[in-house]
Amino acid sequence: MSNTTTCKHFKELSTTELYNIIKLRIEVFSVEQNCPYQDADGKDFDSWHLMIHDSNHNLIAYSRLLPKGIAYPDYCSIGRVVTLQSVRKQGLGKLLMHKSIEQANTLFGNTPIKISGQAYLRKFYTELGFVATGDEYMEDFIPHIAMVKK
Repeated sequence: MSNTTTCKHFKELSTTELYNIIKLRIEVFSVEQNCPYQDADGKDFDSWHLMIHDSNHNLIAYSRLLPKGIAYPDYCSIGRVVTLQSVRKQGLGKLLMHKSIEQANTLFGNTPIKISGQAYLRKFYTELGFVATGDEYMEDFIPHIAMVKK
């Protein structure tokens, strides 16, 4: 069984792909993490959407790649990083981030990437080359930390 990775601009997404992306984001961020927040923030329209599907074509991991100026004035960004709960602890998150960084560099050039990572994942992001740029802060009732990869 092998996973497939695709990356599409919002305009290229099928309605089924968009539905599955929203379903996964709600399943993890809203339901699992018990965090009511406005997921439809208007940033999806100008973003690229990296999807990892399993061999049965189920969406199991996803990230949103934002060009410079969408989330941060001077940085491109990777956000909405999510893996399906049933496939965690298998290295998929690391694969997702490696693919996301690689794709961001391809799409946006070799420019610094800024993220707003959940604070409990600080070590995970540090191991991928991100450096904290400030103190923890609350975002959607969850501690986060701003991190940059140059």
